Amino acid sequence: MPAKPAPIKKSAKKAAEKPTVVEAAPAEASPVEPAPEEIPTEQAAPVDAVPVDAAPVGTSVEDEATAEVEASSEIPAPGGPAEEAPPPTDAPVEAVPVESVPEPVEEPPKAPTPPPPAVPPGAPQDLSVDDVNDTSVTLKWRSPENIGSGLDGYTVEYCKEGSSEWVAASTELVTSNRFVIRDLTTGDLLNLRVLAVNVGGQSEPAVLPQPVPVREIIDRPKIRMPRILRSKYIKQVGAQINLVIPFFGKPKPVISWTKDGQPLDSKKVNVRNSDKDSILFIRKAEREDSGCYEMTVKVDSFQDKTTLIIQIVDLPGPPASVKLVDTWGFNAALEWTAPKDTGNTEITGYTIQKADKKTGDWFTVLEHFHRLNATVTDLVMGNVYSFRVFSENMVGKSESCAVTKEAAHIQKKGIIYKPPEYKEHDFSEAPKFTAPLKDRAATVGYTAKLLCAVRGTPKPKIEWLKNQMVLGDDPRYRQMNNQGVCSLEIRKPSSFDGGVYTCRAKNSLGEAVVACKLEVKQVAIPEEKEKK
Repeated sequence: MPAKPAPIKKSAKKAAEKPTVVEAAPAEASPVEPAPEEIPTEQAAPVDAVPVDAAPVGTSVEDEATAEVEASSEIPAPGGPAEEAPPPTDAPVEAVPVESVPEPVEEPPKAPTPPPPAVPPGAPQDLSVDDVNDTSVTLKWRSPENIGSGLDGYTVEYCKEGSSEWVAASTELVTSNRFVIRDLTTGDLLNLRVLAVNVGGQSEPAVLPQPVPVREIIDRPKIRMPRILRSKYIKQVGAQINLVIPFFGKPKPVISWTKDGQPLDSKKVNVRNSDKDSILFIRKAEREDSGCYEMTVKVDSFQDKTTLIIQIVDLPGPPASVKLVDTWGFNAALEWTAPKDTGNTEITGYTIQKADKKTGDWFTVLEHFHRLNATVTDLVMGNVYSFRVFSENMVGKSESCAVTKEAAHIQKKGIIYKPPEYKEHDFSEAPKFTAPLKDRAATVGYTAKLLCAVRGTPKPKIEWLKNQMVLGDDPRYRQMNNQGVCSLEIRKPSSFDGGVYTCRAKNSLGEAVVACKLEVKQVAIPEEKEKK
């Protein structure tokens, strides 16, 4: 009997109907190898293509399954070299060409991000009028709180009252926070505003709430005298004087100066005035420049005045005369008169010098001496001395001096010193208590002391009495007298020692008495302690 043909699986039939297509590798994969050339149809015969009819007789089912597994192992994996799969049927299948892998496509560059739109600034802050006169108005303000895309400057505009046309005060942007609008007509009433400007445009305007009249505002004149000039201003001869005295007032005040009620001499004193101060300048001061200067600041019918006292001082002249009054022992007495020229200030002292006739060298004896007479001591016996006196003031010592015409001769012999006789003073005095006795209380068993003080010449005799009885040398009492301080010590007094104590002092000139009351108290003992 002929053998039955091997069964054909359905999957083999489906594989024969669908041609094998090799998928393209993804773009991210490694470079694709070039596709192999097409294989001729004749060479593409299947390896395990055996006609079903040619199956040998007696082939088992297991042998057929083994043949299918071997055939499937020879089929290339996806992505490998493109080969034709053998058709499962007995009909020959044509080879399918492998598609070429496309090259990776570059992405176009991204467009740049557009810049943010420009933002205009905020309005200027705190717009106000700084100054006004008959031809100009000065405005000031603060920078806006938010400047947006930056700040290029400001535009200042004005508009006459009753008109709606705003006129720019400057052709260019204003970069500062202060601006002067010039060349205005006196009497106009102007509305003013300021706008901040940047690339984003103009801000909201900052407008003054009230229109501003173009006219001069009158301020009463006022001189602000520096503190150093409020008292006398003192300078030395030859010094330069440059005094600046500030003032204020509107419109510009008229300044005038006088000296001692007379106009200033322009050859000696120069005055330079500005809107805010006046300068008094003297290149080289002389004594004649001393005096009372008066400055007047006037605005219309208002005025203010101030007084400045300038004192130019110089070195003093020498004393008018000096003479030797007396010589005794090792001493010499001098007298002189004050100088005629004090240097336009008071004399503060004198300097006295001496010179020995042998050497001729001058030595300072007294310096900064205030009186007009002096005694020079410690002169050497047998020498002859001359004396000279210089004047002094706040500037210094006088350049010249006054010299004694006579010389002082210090004798070697005949020096007898007779001390003056003085009458002895009588210090006799009757006794007198300077500190009296005072009443006091004592405690039984505790020593008490009574004190008083007495003076007198000759030294008075002290007696103590108790209840008008002299205590004498009673050992219970201790009596002391030290430099006029009298004390009576009562040792461990009892209640019987209380009474009136008297201290009596007497000498040849009289007697003094002082008394006090002494109370001796018993210590109270509680009843409970007594029972114990």
